[in-house]
Amino acid sequence: MIRQLFHSHSKSIASGAMIIAFSSLASRLLGVFRDRILASEFGAGDVLDTYFTAFRIPDTLFNLIVLGAISAGFIPIFLECIQRQGKAKCWEMVNNLLNILMIFLVTVGVVFFFLTPQLIDLIAPGFEGKKLQTTITLTRIMLLSPLIFGVSAIWGAILQSMKQFFIYSIAPILYNIGIIIGVLYFVPVFGVYGLALGVILGALLHMLIQYPSVRAAGYRYRRSWNTMDPQMRKIVILMIPRTLSLATSQINLFIVTIFGSLLTAGSIAVYNLAHNLQSFPLGIFAISLAVAAFPTLSESAAASETKDFIKHFSDTTKQILFFILPASALLIVLRAQIVRVIYGAGLFNWADTINTADALAIFAISLFAQALIPLLSRGFYAYHNTKTPFYVGLFTVALNIGLSFFLIHSPWVIQHFNSPVVGLVLAFSISQIVQCFLLWLLLRSRLHSLQEFEVIRSLFKTSAATFALGLSAHLMKYALEPFTGTRTFLGIFAQGAVAGVSGIVVFTLICYILKSEELFSLIAAISQKLHRYASAPQEAIEQAER
Repeated sequence: MIRQLFHSHSKSIASGAMIIAFSSLASRLLGVFRDRILASEFGAGDVLDTYFTAFRIPDTLFNLIVLGAISAGFIPIFLECIQRQGKAKCWEMVNNLLNILMIFLVTVGVVFFFLTPQLIDLIAPGFEGKKLQTTITLTRIMLLSPLIFGVSAIWGAILQSMKQFFIYSIAPILYNIGIIIGVLYFVPVFGVYGLALGVILGALLHMLIQYPSVRAAGYRYRRSWNTMDPQMRKIVILMIPRTLSLATSQINLFIVTIFGSLLTAGSIAVYNLAHNLQSFPLGIFAISLAVAAFPTLSESAAASETKDFIKHFSDTTKQILFFILPASALLIVLRAQIVRVIYGAGLFNWADTINTADALAIFAISLFAQALIPLLSRGFYAYHNTKTPFYVGLFTVALNIGLSFFLIHSPWVIQHFNSPVVGLVLAFSISQIVQCFLLWLLLRSRLHSLQEFEVIRSLFKTSAATFALGLSAHLMKYALEPFTGTRTFLGIFAQGAVAGVSGIVVFTLICYILKSEELFSLIAAISQKLHRYASAPQEAIEQAER
């Protein structure tokens, strides 16, 4: 049964998404635990500012160089190669890509190691003295992570292509475990630099867990260096616009770091802590569904089955909104309770709580757009079109820069919020909403329809249930306050948990009354998955008896 679980193939988008979602839930819970430890140990101050800033350069290298090739080019070309040329040729392509990528990453890593002081001065102009030196050292240690993640990402893409989502989705859990080990055990020995060592350990675990499954799929490493491989050239052609598109996302993060370094101490920490919280439902639902849908969308596009493509895309859109809209409502209504329960310990004080809660609520407003952008982008990638998402991303980066500069100095933001960092969050949210609508309109212009009527009909039901959720959670929150209070951890936890659960119950009930297709599809998918795992031991016995 364990072997079947580790090497099973998902037969549908819902099945694959469910595996990724459950694993993502475990990973995100560990991520929340990780951030709680960080917040309680260091507070929203200089140490976390340096830690999050040090991530920027290594994370940018990984996103631009590795994800540019993997997310846009590898999976469609790999699937096409299997269909037309067989696995042997595909493994040769994989080794070509892996070897060339490693050489390039090592070269770039060495260059960036020596340029780190100048780069940190550029992205964090407000840092100086010990804060600046600590950031430089942390960055240099973390420059090892793109090299490790490069190998891991290629192995993960192989598993995605073959719809083996289980091990692929387990890897981020081990990554967070590595970081937690760094906080708990490396920091007492190596000081703040133990945080960076934890990141490297997490990256190693992320890579190593995937190798047995990739090897079982038939992959063997070879020293192959054929830069003229036609498949390799296709990947490079596709990755260039995708890399530029990812560069726009990284510029958004640099904007936060640059402006945040010039604001009060802890601004970068507040932004990142709130961003990590709002990313919780994104990772569980939106990314899981988009990743699971991508191979199916690519297969439909490759076979020129436009109707099937539109159907899969529309169904996935409805499923994403079914999960994301209620999550947004809960984040807005229970923002203070969520932040205080998760981060409210040690040096993370009440002012940090209020600032982070305000940022979380603004993030939540654009959560629907952030959730649809990964799916919309993959819709273009399935047709080997990586240029359109880049141009749209470039426009929204310019919009974000302009809005950020205006909103952090806006009298309205200063009057209504305790921290100007909320202006950065508001600028990000507006730009994400604009990006989502532009991508939708452009993809529709190519396909002439995205079954908008079906999406709107589903959205009406989900929105009505979400409104009822928000209202019931809000009323329950205030009804419980005289009994639970807001001065103890247990009181705040009980208030938030009961209000949240009551809201979810109301949401489910309204969806049932309105006969939401997404609710019944979810129930059916869970029942099917449970039935499969329940019947697995009996099947194993029958096979053994034969």
